Amino acid sequence: MDVRLKFLGGAQSVTGSKYLLEVDNYKLLVDCGLFQGLKKLRLRNWDDFPVETDSIDAILLTHAHLDHSGYVPRLVAQGYDKNIYCTASTAALLEILWKDSAKLQKEEADFARQKGYSKHKNPTGLYTEDDVESALKLIKTVDFNQTLELNEVIHAKWSNAGHILGASSIELTLRGTLQQKTIIFSGDLGRQKDPVMLPPSTYDQADVVLIESTYGDRINILDNVEGNLAGQINETLDEGVVLIPAFTVGRTQSLLFMLHQLMKAKKIPDVPVYIDSPMAISVTKLYEQFDQEHRLHDKDIFEDKNFHYIRSAEASAGLKDLKKRAIIISASGMITGGRILNHLFHRIENEHDLLLFVGYQADGTRGRDILEGKDEIKIFGEYRKVKCKTYKIDGLSAHADQTELIQWFNHIKDSPKFTFLVHGEVEAANEMKKLLAERSLPNLIIPDYLESFELFQGI
Repeated sequence: MDVRLKFLGGAQSVTGSKYLLEVDNYKLLVDCGLFQGLKKLRLRNWDDFPVETDSIDAILLTHAHLDHSGYVPRLVAQGYDKNIYCTASTAALLEILWKDSAKLQKEEADFARQKGYSKHKNPTGLYTEDDVESALKLIKTVDFNQTLELNEVIHAKWSNAGHILGASSIELTLRGTLQQKTIIFSGDLGRQKDPVMLPPSTYDQADVVLIESTYGDRINILDNVEGNLAGQINETLDEGVVLIPAFTVGRTQSLLFMLHQLMKAKKIPDVPVYIDSPMAISVTKLYEQFDQEHRLHDKDIFEDKNFHYIRSAEASAGLKDLKKRAIIISASGMITGGRILNHLFHRIENEHDLLLFVGYQADGTRGRDILEGKDEIKIFGEYRKVKCKTYKIDGLSAHADQTELIQWFNHIKDSPKFTFLVHGEVEAANEMKKLLAERSLPNLIIPDYLESFELFQGI
């Protein structure tokens, strides 16, 4: 049995995760994410897929975030019609995220056509809502810690990764004629002491490991996150509005938990908190449904009298009239689309308002540009001056930091034959590589886009 691995994404970037594993003639795609952020990366979404679509035998998803799952409907539109495997809570999230993604793409294409700022005569999205429906029909759910036999040789198991609902690391066991080999795909790993999610599972043995390196170059201290959050809110409310771009899955729910706790402890005043994202609202309901996967068992968190869930576009538009003593949480977390753009358009030039970042901002996103001090930002084809206050709170990330990543890896007792650092920008991956090099690993590699490796021969 011969085993090869090709990196179709998630290589030297935090986006577009796609890993093609070939076991003899069987082709398995682990994750199938969209490229986001820099334009040169986003353009890859429009390229011809580097593998014949009908040659792929199955797709395995670690979790629902679009940088790991969002290309699936595009692949289905190109003819993929076989099984897609993931956990039940991931499947529930995919229905929400994929439908929203298709809807946003259509709205953005329509808006660009109306305003005439696209260079294309007839701009379209990557996929349609019909493509999403077709993709959803291909999903097969799996239980945590249960083995799935893809064929006689390849067995897969999903274990909790602690990142978001349903997030998993995937362990593949290859049962060759002469030897058995294990390949671990870490997926996105969560934090050891996250206030919401349970800690990630670990492994004692692996022959090949793909480990994320998003925060491979930094340590995010959790100790004073709530105090920092309270301080920024209290400094703003008397004169302005706090605007928080937040990921709809995970970050929004963590914020609701913290805001609920802060108000309950009288560390911030009781003020209205507007959750302005229909998708985030739907996701929050799933946290109630899949309550065994997290720590949020206090129903009062979701029913706090200060929390106002905004669904309609009309109600969302009305929030622009708020002048002070209010908090708006809206998506997307990196300000790449969604309702947050409308709020930022109206508030970015208001010096009393606070734009509060609570998560990672990838290179090439509006959020990253603002954090790096750009004087003006393009929104809806118009440049707006950055006059509002800005601040970033570290520690709220759903990604393990450098220390936690190294601790997770060090549970593996013997040295894997291959260790690949993925899902990290070059600087982060290089810093993490320096630390892992202390174990004298035989093949410690930061792969490049479309690079291939022969993992095993004749096993």
